[in-house]
Amino acid sequence: MVPLHSGALLRRLFALLALLLALASPATADVLRIEQAQSVESDSDRYPDDGPQRTVSLPDDWNASRPGRAGPVWYRVRFDAPVAQDANELLALYVERACSNLEVQLNGQRLHAAGRMREPMTRNCHHAQLVTLPAALLRPEGNLLDIKVAGQPLQRVGSRLRAGGLSELELGPHTLLAPQQERHLTLNVTLPLVLSGSLLLLGGFMCVLGWLNRRHSYLAYFGILAVGSALLTARLGWRDLPLTSFEAEVVLALLMPIVTLAAVQFLLRRAGQRTPRLGLVLVLQCVLVPASLLLGGAERVHLLANAWATLLALEVLVALERFLRRAWRRRGQHGWAAAMLIAGTAALVVVQLLALLEPPGSTFLALVHLSLPLTFIGMGLRLVQLHGRALQDAEADRRVLEARIREATEEIERNFAQLTELRIEQVTERERKRIAADLHDDLGAKLLTIVHTSDNERISTLAREALEEMRLSVRGLTGRPVRLIDALGDWRAEAMSRLSQTGIEARWVAPTDDLPQTLSARAYVQTTRILREAVNNIIKHSGATHCTVTCQIDGSDFQLAIQDNGRGIPMELDGRLDRGHGMSSMKHRAKQLQGQCLVESGPGYGTVIRLTLPLERHAVAA
Repeated sequence: MVPLHSGALLRRLFALLALLLALASPATADVLRIEQAQSVESDSDRYPDDGPQRTVSLPDDWNASRPGRAGPVWYRVRFDAPVAQDANELLALYVERACSNLEVQLNGQRLHAAGRMREPMTRNCHHAQLVTLPAALLRPEGNLLDIKVAGQPLQRVGSRLRAGGLSELELGPHTLLAPQQERHLTLNVTLPLVLSGSLLLLGGFMCVLGWLNRRHSYLAYFGILAVGSALLTARLGWRDLPLTSFEAEVVLALLMPIVTLAAVQFLLRRAGQRTPRLGLVLVLQCVLVPASLLLGGAERVHLLANAWATLLALEVLVALERFLRRAWRRRGQHGWAAAMLIAGTAALVVVQLLALLEPPGSTFLALVHLSLPLTFIGMGLRLVQLHGRALQDAEADRRVLEARIREATEEIERNFAQLTELRIEQVTERERKRIAADLHDDLGAKLLTIVHTSDNERISTLAREALEEMRLSVRGLTGRPVRLIDALGDWRAEAMSRLSQTGIEARWVAPTDDLPQTLSARAYVQTTRILREAVNNIIKHSGATHCTVTCQIDGSDFQLAIQDNGRGIPMELDGRLDRGHGMSSMKHRAKQLQGQCLVESGPGYGTVIRLTLPLERHAVAA
């Protein structure tokens, strides 16, 4: 839907009103205006010459000339035929308003009947009549024009616009009066019906829109308001309803509380207020209004209808006052625009009520009647525009909210995963400490007892080695990081001591500076075992007399090299060095630390074991 801005909408409305003013301009034709007539109340088929006649001024308002009396009423006008400049030019009678219906006779001959003259009679209050006067029936002088008007007194109708009466009569050329009739019908019938149809479609659309969007139920109430207003205007096109005048007034009275209910609920819902009890009262009112008219009877229609109209107008004004107070507190741009538009519509309603004081058929009254549906259409388009903008904003907010929800969900999942890992680490750490404590307190105490009490040197030595291995395992289980400089000291002491005890000349090469790195407990234990396994191989299998252990840090790697001058790996292993002397164990331990262990050897050339560990994974700055 293409959005219609309020400025463009107002410009279009003003252009349409300008067109209506042009249509409403009277024709500048030289016609004979008849402002007096003889009248008599009679339901006869012809003008009763013997009845009580009196002279009345035209336009004749029955409420002023014969209050409380119903029709039909006969009017007689005497005129002389004008001298026609064109022999083929037809003479016509123009009757702007005859409420509710009329019949025309010329010199005793019936010329025109606009519909049913008895109940249910045709309602032509807003339809101007143009009657052609045949030249064959015209006399040069003393022509009698008789007009029978059927209508209702004021007390039997809800509005004075539907009360009986007859407007001024105009005699003149048909070619001049026909455009005048067309302008009147356009202004009073065609345009209101077109606007009524547009308002009906807009109202239906708004009802569906409000039904689908329950949070914006005020749209549905505005739709009901628009449909009700359209039906009230559409009565102009329903001239021959199968209803008596009283029944038609009851139907119109039924629409009044429905329109009021929709207007009040629209204003309150638009202001963000919900009053279920008031809704029940408004629904009950829709039943009471027609019921009161039925109980009051046809003679009290005007009194009851106007009393209810006053009460209903007060209800709308109270709801409007609440709405404007809420709009004042909000003071938002869109809220103010809607508030001004609704307040303008209420002002038009008040102007329309004041315009009822104008004589029936006045141009001002017709323009006021047209302005109300125009304003309703403008208001409906504005509400649709605001609703569309609100939907766009809601969709944008929904997308933003979905993105935030996704981010929050991902964050929660990450936090949950971290908490799970932390929980596992905590449980694992506690279990490690428990196992370490059990090993130290139970197994360690027993091995230490064997070391000190055994008479067998071999058993004592094995117990001491097992005790050292157990202590190393316990140190790995505790998980405490080890300073790299301290680890180098431990490795130097163990390796040099064991090699020296077996008569192998040992040389240790390592940094002597205070290294800032620390080594994880796991890396420390695995590296210790690799070094220990390498020293064991040198002592048991190499036959070496000299061994050099070199430690260095190359970039982000820690490198350990153990080189001996022994006999090397035997040829019978076919070059598969990982099959003997614990080589596979050393390589497996290095792989667990994301490092590598390389073995270089040859018969008569000794053996070199090179261990490389990435420090960034197993050591952190102190």
